[in-house]
Amino acid sequence: MEFKEMLKERNEQYAERYDLAVGRLRGVVSEETVTERYRNYFQDVSLFLLELENVRRKIESGEWERYNIQKMHSLNEILYSDIVGDRYERSYGNPAFAAESFGTDMGRLLSLLYAEMRSGIPYTFENRKDYLTILFELFIEVYNSFEQAAQEQDEPQPREIRDIIYWYASDYCDVFLADRILEQIDPEQSFAADIIEHADLENDRYLYRFGEYITENELGTAYHLRTLPEETVRKMADVYTEGYRIGFINTGKDLSKKSVVNIRYTLGFERVIRIAIDNFRKMGLKPVIYRAASGVITKREHHKIGYFGGIANWQYEYDHRQDQALFMDKRYIERRLEVMCTVYEQHKDQAAQFAGPAVMETFGEKPFAPKAVPEAPFYSEEQRELALQYDSRSGRITNEYIKGEERSFTIVAYPVPEIGEEYPEIFDEVIKINTLDAKLYEEVQQTMIDALDQGEYVHVKGKGGNRTDIRIRLCSLKDRQRETKFENCVADVNIPVGEVFTSPVLEGTKGVLHVSHVYLNGLSYDNLEITFKDGKIEDYGCGNFEDEEEGRRYIYDNVLKNHETLPLGEFAIGTNTTAYVAGKKYGIEDKLPILIAEKTGPHFAVGDTCYSWSEDICVYNPNGKEIVAKDNSVSLNRKKDVAKAYFHCHTDITIPYEELEEISVVTKDGKHIILLKDGRFVLPGTEVLNRPLDEAGI
Repeated sequence: MEFKEMLKERNEQYAERYDLAVGRLRGVVSEETVTERYRNYFQDVSLFLLELENVRRKIESGEWERYNIQKMHSLNEILYSDIVGDRYERSYGNPAFAAESFGTDMGRLLSLLYAEMRSGIPYTFENRKDYLTILFELFIEVYNSFEQAAQEQDEPQPREIRDIIYWYASDYCDVFLADRILEQIDPEQSFAADIIEHADLENDRYLYRFGEYITENELGTAYHLRTLPEETVRKMADVYTEGYRIGFINTGKDLSKKSVVNIRYTLGFERVIRIAIDNFRKMGLKPVIYRAASGVITKREHHKIGYFGGIANWQYEYDHRQDQALFMDKRYIERRLEVMCTVYEQHKDQAAQFAGPAVMETFGEKPFAPKAVPEAPFYSEEQRELALQYDSRSGRITNEYIKGEERSFTIVAYPVPEIGEEYPEIFDEVIKINTLDAKLYEEVQQTMIDALDQGEYVHVKGKGGNRTDIRIRLCSLKDRQRETKFENCVADVNIPVGEVFTSPVLEGTKGVLHVSHVYLNGLSYDNLEITFKDGKIEDYGCGNFEDEEEGRRYIYDNVLKNHETLPLGEFAIGTNTTAYVAGKKYGIEDKLPILIAEKTGPHFAVGDTCYSWSEDICVYNPNGKEIVAKDNSVSLNRKKDVAKAYFHCHTDITIPYEELEEISVVTKDGKHIILLKDGRFVLPGTEVLNRPLDEAGI
């Protein structure tokens, strides 16, 4: 059965329940049957849900399509207004305000419930009566509990509400989680693709049809792309899709065995994505373009994986990142894994067709530094362990059906208007950066690799206020004529060009990594410092918070990903001085995405290696030498116990050139081959990389 037929059938199955739920919500708005302090909460949430129903009816009837852009914009603002700006301070979506209103335990639960109701916004635009019914019924069940308690002049206990939410999450795993897996591999689920391919992209009205929050970034991006020549837009799309294709060739993987590609992007880039879809189809690949998850059952903390629009409030996203802590237990984790196994097994042939993601990232937003909100839910130590177990086991399940050694990816990034008044110039500069002469970089980087291949370890030392002093141990070569330690990274899976990287030997890798300011996975860090011993994190801290322990917890949650330690999975030297100069020229160094920032200095990745799940595939540099540094002593555990081999995270941390005193290669006989000195490339044959720095007077 095709997806659209399935959706129609589901909506018909849920129609009676849906109508009953909507009728009940209308009653809640005017009732006074719960105790007074909760009355405003339930009435406000009911009004919000009825607004969703109002919008859904307009979409179903076709009335939405007759609206002018001002009306669409107004409705978009209404749906997201409660969590935007200062209004968030008095929003039930704010755990601190909810805790102040209802006490910490009940406040956290009702704030989670409120956030879960907000996840219905995209379901409204997709006309998902099935999903909306489930959400409405959850809200009504909680309301009924308060109503019954009020009849006895009492209030329900937090554990009663927790149990309702628990069984909602557990019972509907086989709806929300199962569908989430399918939408990642099934091109028939084409809500976004249909808009991208058939909408009038010359009119901004189409942006409001996605059901995402629309800001000046999305509108400004769409407008700017309309001002560019067709050949420029096509060049952007070609770089994106060709990088994907070449990634398969360079890793010896057979793209012809695959038929599905996942496109991930931020709204506003539809003109590029439309051409990319056509390019991929010519490769035999159909697109799956799924939305970033919004509900507690399917989202991955505050990370946005899929397509999405503007972020109405990053603090809101961060406050709710660990909402599962309010009900997670071992039984729930086992239930999720059971659903996952069942869905993949039922659709294993389809899963095997998945080629991997093609990601178009954006950057330029004001860096987000979250506030510590003690009322926000957070995992207990037992739950952290459960979360890690789930990540490990779910990763193994996914790899069983979508094999790492058969899939690839590509990533490219472009700025959004929020980056500043010089946005058009910056955009043009990024197009230039993303299309640099790969052949030139290949030759220069090979010169650097030839020096690195002589080394026992690399020594990186900071200068001035930078406290970096670290030695990275390198693997040994058995045959120098045929083997190499570093990959020569040109523009394929990882656009733009400009790095050489390796998987370090953990044993003997030691020292301090420090950077004055860095932006990782959407979060800002000041004076991030990590100490390594035998290649693993031994200590860490940052200056984001007055309380040192709060800073440690921030890193533990967002860099270590709840692990007690992580190995140094990658060491690289970025060579893209053109990107570095652009960052300096426009004052956007702190806004560059890691994809570009990692090319502007040495970087260190904590977590898995770049070759995780595909270590046994032979990979060669353009000169024909095989890259042998793909494993470390942790990833080798896969041969006996795969659960001990992977961490399902990989976070790159870059030191800018200006904070470097020296990068040198130390050979077995103690010789120091200096690659960079005081932020300049000094190895003979690499001096051309200094040209952009010299021209900019840096």
